[in-house]
Amino acid sequence: MTQATPSLVTTEVDGHVFLIGLNRPEKRNAANLQMLAELALAYGELDRRDDLRVGVVFAHGEHFSAGLDLADVGPAMAKTGSLPIPDGGLDPWGISTPQVKKPVVMAISGICYTLGIELALASDVVVADRTASFAQLEVARGIMPFGGATTRFPRAAGWSGAMRWILTADTFGPDDALAARVVTEVVDPNPLEAARAIAATIAAQAPLAVQATLASARAGLADQAGEHRELPRRLGQLMPTKDVQRGLEAFMTTQPADFQGD
Repeated sequence: MTQATPSLVTTEVDGHVFLIGLNRPEKRNAANLQMLAELALAYGELDRRDDLRVGVVFAHGEHFSAGLDLADVGPAMAKTGSLPIPDGGLDPWGISTPQVKKPVVMAISGICYTLGIELALASDVVVADRTASFAQLEVARGIMPFGGATTRFPRAAGWSGAMRWILTADTFGPDDALAARVVTEVVDPNPLEAARAIAATIAAQAPLAVQATLASARAGLADQAGEHRELPRRLGQLMPTKDVQRGLEAFMTTQPADFQGD
């Protein structure tokens, strides 16, 4: 009898929050093809399911991710120049497919290298602790960042702030990551607890409004004037929803709204 291959990405539903855990701690959560495929499927599930309103990405073990397991992933990359996305999955970095339409909160401890940084840059809120260590190592391996660092890092940190790290492959700590806006905040001692609290607060808001706000913010980064023209349409789609009425009732009664996503 063949033994089932252990999952390298765990998933758990906590109310409206979807917990996604990298689960290869013995390899410092270096991403091989199996992990990448399972992570893409988890993002696809978060995107599709109406009951899931926000994702939390974390890692089992001491380290978030050592980046790519090049021995496993390298041959596939050499053939195609990109990473395969399974049916039903979404590219977690939002490069080869649209980004997941739900917010993603990330919790980082220990080392967070290469694709780990790019996953943080593709997320919406990122919490790190004092053990966190970052490095964009691709140029030291003869390749280049291909998960969004070349576009998102300069947008977050400014040109020279990003080039300082992605052209040198130097390691930097949580304070530098905070200054470069790779992370949102640094906490001590439990970033996962903080990330789950933030995710729970997001999940308590009107989900259609959250998704529309996220889509508008992303579109505005690419084309501010164009997104300004889109704002009336986005708001017009929200106004007839029942959640708008629930929000107004909550305002009038000073009671929390129970948003249903309709």
